[in-house]
Amino acid sequence: MRRAAAVIATLVAAATVALAAEIPLDQRRPDSDFISADSRAMQNDDTANPAMLVLLDGETLWNTKAGAANRSCADCHGDAEKSMKGVAARYPAYASELGRPVDLAQQINLSRTMDQKAPAFAFESKELLALTVYIARQSRGMPVAIKEDAKAKSFIAAGRALFEQRQGQLNLSCAQCHDDNWGKTLAGNLIPQAMPTGYPIYRLEWQAVGSLQRRLRNCMSGMRAETYAFGAPELVDLEYYLMWRARGLPMEAPAVRP
Repeated sequence: MRRAAAVIATLVAAATVALAAEIPLDQRRPDSDFISADSRAMQNDDTANPAMLVLLDGETLWNTKAGAANRSCADCHGDAEKSMKGVAARYPAYASELGRPVDLAQQINLSRTMDQKAPAFAFESKELLALTVYIARQSRGMPVAIKEDAKAKSFIAAGRALFEQRQGQLNLSCAQCHDDNWGKTLAGNLIPQAMPTGYPIYRLEWQAVGSLQRRLRNCMSGMRAETYAFGAPELVDLEYYLMWRARGLPMEAPAVRP
């Protein structure tokens, strides 16, 4: 606790100093480089990774008919190992139906309501997380490939602005931890670069699988800042920027984190 307090005090003091430049592409590292060897081994072993139990639920849901259309995901998309390969590596992405980006979980709900004619799953529900894990798993090892076209740029810029914005009673920004102080220790853990290639993740602290939005809300609470609601445009823009900055890094979902 003393060490964590010292690091936080250092970060607070640094709030008056200009932010460091964004991490160069050739220096970007996946967050799994900043966890223990035991956690990394658990993540990479499908027989030990606790998220694989959630993935099995997702596979069942993929093949379950639902809604007024009485259709399953498989009825439209077939074998997920083929049709979903690389999909998670491209999200968030612009959804023309909404005129703004959506993350993978929101896209699942769009397909559910529009194609299956079924009610959307609640954010962070067991069902939505399971399907998201199952789809994300099909992209493991593939490089993040976020589009940066004309439609995307303003949303990526908005996410970056939020990443660099000081928030809460601690007057901290995400960038002060993850750009300026990555590799240092906070509360006994190494600070990663915030390259979210492993979501949804199984977090040992949670003893459960959770989304990137859940983690972002946790960070905002840690800064003593007001959190955005699940699904808020601000969180999606932040996700968009974070995945864009991780472009080229390999997908690791479902990852394991402390």
